[in-house]
Amino acid sequence: MSFPDFWPQLMPWVTGIWIAYLVVLAGWIVLQKREPIATLSWLLSLALLPVLGLVIYHFLGPQRIKRQQLRRSRSRASLDDTPPSSLKSSDDCTTIARLGRSATGFPPSSAARLDLLVGGGETYDALIKAIAGATAHLHVEYYIFEPDRTGTQVRDALVAAAGRGVRVRVLLDAIGSSRLNRGFLAPMVAAGVEIAWFHPVRLRWLWRPRMNLRNHRKVVVVDGRIGFTGGINITDDENDHLQSDAFRDLHLRLEGEVVRWLQMAFLEDWHYATGKALRDDKFWPDLPAGDVMAQVLPAGPDSPWEAIHRVQVEAIHQANRRVWLVTPYFVPGEAARMALTSAALRGLDVRVIVPARSDSRVVSAAARSYYDHLLAAGVRVFEYGPRMLHTKALLVDEDLSLIGSANFDHRSFRLNFELSLLMHGRTMASSVEAVLEEDLRHSREVKSDRPAAAFSRRLGEACARLLSPLL
Repeated sequence: MSFPDFWPQLMPWVTGIWIAYLVVLAGWIVLQKREPIATLSWLLSLALLPVLGLVIYHFLGPQRIKRQQLRRSRSRASLDDTPPSSLKSSDDCTTIARLGRSATGFPPSSAARLDLLVGGGETYDALIKAIAGATAHLHVEYYIFEPDRTGTQVRDALVAAAGRGVRVRVLLDAIGSSRLNRGFLAPMVAAGVEIAWFHPVRLRWLWRPRMNLRNHRKVVVVDGRIGFTGGINITDDENDHLQSDAFRDLHLRLEGEVVRWLQMAFLEDWHYATGKALRDDKFWPDLPAGDVMAQVLPAGPDSPWEAIHRVQVEAIHQANRRVWLVTPYFVPGEAARMALTSAALRGLDVRVIVPARSDSRVVSAAARSYYDHLLAAGVRVFEYGPRMLHTKALLVDEDLSLIGSANFDHRSFRLNFELSLLMHGRTMASSVEAVLEEDLRHSREVKSDRPAAAFSRRLGEACARLLSPLL
């Protein structure tokens, strides 16, 4: 008997299995209580692609799962030492800072010194100098650490520090720093540098995938007294001493009480990645209070609050004069779009600066799909042209600025482990303003009356927008 003859008998079974498959998965997805559009999109994909859709969802679907939250909460609970802060009362900080504290558990602190580092060359010079001066410990955490000239320079500085008796610990993301090999790491291992990997690639990934849960943070703490954070990784791609077309980016060098909270962020991440709690009185030296209010904002899929996202949206809503946003990946959610367009409709000076040519064509296409709506509301959009723009910064009015690792997209707000620094003060805001004004001079403003793009391009942008939750 041929297959067509069997089909009428098999059809009820196939239909029943398909319906049971949809009911089980629909219940699983719906109970996660995510955005209705995202939930319906996944349900439709799983219905139309019964096997392939399930595989895609398993590896790339939403993964803000309770076990990650539980593991992170245990990491924080394992650290008995809580760094003190001179800002203890809610009366001492703004409503935005209180929001940041409630969403992250990290209160506002202060900086005795804040240096804005423009470009990788300036950042690496300051970093190498700080490493050379270390006497007790070095805590280093990066998403990308490449085995190139820049990576070799930083590696050798860490090896030299370890040779002087400094305790050096390096935490790297297993995907972002996947190009590192044993040969490159051998001098560090031989010198006694402790190396840990965030969500390493293992066979159990097949059952509990962590492909989307990446550590995108950039943190360095020197002797508990000097801190570095921002958007710059360790790579020749961001070293303008070596490449004229290096990424345009910003970083920060910190001193004062705020360094304690960078230290806490690293210690939590180290315990989360290794299961080992680090304790040492040298981690918490006496540090001076400063004049600049500064707040470390860690965020990631281990928390339901999307702290950096919330703080940025709230800052935009509270703006009185201007909102300048610069990001390499612009894929805003509904709340962020509403905040930007509402600010523009209120008559504020709202500017969004993005790269003219990103390192991701899909992300660039998705970003351009939002231009018309933004322009119609009065938002000014600029495309930075000379090289890849990698800066992640927000400037609001004359005294609030935010710099860090988080892009203005769904991946940074919901999937990656990110860290940004919120700063209140005219001096730093003026420094950020000067950098962004320079970026604007090298940017082309997108006009609302620009010629219509070709149909193929508009279709591509619209399709890329459909992928926004995954970008």
